[in-house]
Amino acid sequence: MIITSVAQHRTPIKMPVSKSLSKIQKRLKTGSKQTTVHPKGRKFQQLNKATIRESKIAAKKKAYNEKRSNELARVKFIQDVINLESFKEQNTFSHEETAVFIQQFIARDDDELDELKKKRRANRPPTSKQQLLEQKKKLELEEFEKGFFCPDLTDEKTVSFLREWNQTFGGVNSIKFIRVTDKGTQVLNSKVELTDIEMQ
Repeated sequence: MIITSVAQHRTPIKMPVSKSLSKIQKRLKTGSKQTTVHPKGRKFQQLNKATIRESKIAAKKKAYNEKRSNELARVKFIQDVINLESFKEQNTFSHEETAVFIQQFIARDDDELDELKKKRRANRPPTSKQQLLEQKKKLELEEFEKGFFCPDLTDEKTVSFLREWNQTFGGVNSIKFIRVTDKGTQVLNSKVELTDIEMQ
């Protein structure tokens, strides 16, 4: 009689895979003896997966923070403009006036860009700072052409709230937003959300 090995029918036991890089690294360090991680071993695969996951999480956090920073910057700029002495008695602003404010916002780094170009030596590539500013302006001009994400300054409640806005991200949620083009017109029938802002 042929006896079949019990091992062949035994259900394989799956070891729990920790998704946290810090937990896996701590696990590898535990014990009196130093753990050797083989490049083709299970522990190496766990560590590799955890490292990739931690990198993705860090990238998402950075992207989110950049979006939030860009949003706050444009709202803060417009707040400063409408709080100027010459505009304090004005309760609302037209889309054409809003477009002028947006143009000023997009041109905010022009002086620094000019300085970087002047300092740049002949036949030398632009600095990373110059490239960053140029790319940021390019993205904002493209957004402006299609419809720039900004507070609705034709709405009196929005203007009133924006003037007293405490410059926190939570307060931004109470502001009504629209999209205004470089022609001074509003983009109608478009879904406007806080996450619409491009990373720059």
